[in-house]
Amino acid sequence: MKTPLTIKGAALLREELARLKTVDRPNVIAAIAEARSHGDLSENAEYDAAKERQGFIEGRIKELEGKLANAQIIDPAALDADGRCVFGATVELEDQDSGEQVTYQIVGDDEADVKLGKISVNSPIARALIGKYAGDIATVQAPGGAREYEILDVRYE
Repeated sequence: MKTPLTIKGAALLREELARLKTVDRPNVIAAIAEARSHGDLSENAEYDAAKERQGFIEGRIKELEGKLANAQIIDPAALDADGRCVFGATVELEDQDSGEQVTYQIVGDDEADVKLGKISVNSPIARALIGKYAGDIATVQAPGGAREYEILDVRYE
């Protein structure tokens, strides 16, 4: 199954993968060699920590390679969704109770960061928005009860 990613999200995963392979992996290999040179490995905390770190790095490399291999990379600027809320869209909302306005981009799970205005396509808000147009009201089931948002604008950028 393909996992949707924006172009930016895919670039961030590629950067992390490159750093892990070219910086972190060689550093941990050097740390293991250094710890080995200290003799008895059975009570060598530095060696144990370096081996644990190596396991984490190798696991993350495999995870990132898998995600990128299964990614469906989407360029939000190239979308032609006729004003509908879709993956990659940037959506401007107004909370119907408070009048507060927020702007979110609907992205993949790996890219989601609410502080940066990026919400997962699998989040309750994104699920309520998908398929709707500017002017529509989206009802979101939140822990504190249902909240309604008016969709003010949908952009593909």
